[in-house]
Amino acid sequence: MLKYILTFLISMVPIVELRCGIPFGVSMGIKWYYAVPICMIGNMLPVPFIFFFARKILEWGSDKPVIGKFFSWCLKKGHSGGEKLKAKAGKGMFWALLLFVGIPLPGTGAWTGTLAASLLDLDFKKSILAVTLGVALAATIMTIASLLGVEAFIAVKG
Repeated sequence: MLKYILTFLISMVPIVELRCGIPFGVSMGIKWYYAVPICMIGNMLPVPFIFFFARKILEWGSDKPVIGKFFSWCLKKGHSGGEKLKAKAGKGMFWALLLFVGIPLPGTGAWTGTLAASLLDLDFKKSILAVTLGVALAATIMTIASLLGVEAFIAVKG
């Protein structure tokens, strides 16, 4: 039971999200068809809170003594990244957001994509759909990579 809970919790952590949750779960012996929905739910659970509250928290903390510089940096980085994405995507913002979340690279994912959507004042429903489909794409990629990685490890190990 602990390995399922840890897999779920890892998928909720910013930056690592299900990109680490799925490989962790599979390496702990969880069948991929259990690990994927556990990780997707864990990855998506914070998304509405990020969309509605992260911006407000970052704005509130941007002038505070200890956290101000970091919060200001997050706001600036999120806004500039979102503007670049918006400029490149044009009317294809839905697909750009989906791919941004779905391609498992450092600095991308549901947390970052949702924060960018919030900072850009994008439509909530369209943003959540794009992020959800992006998480499904990332889950597919990471599941395949995890299964191939485990099989390769077993083959090398003998």
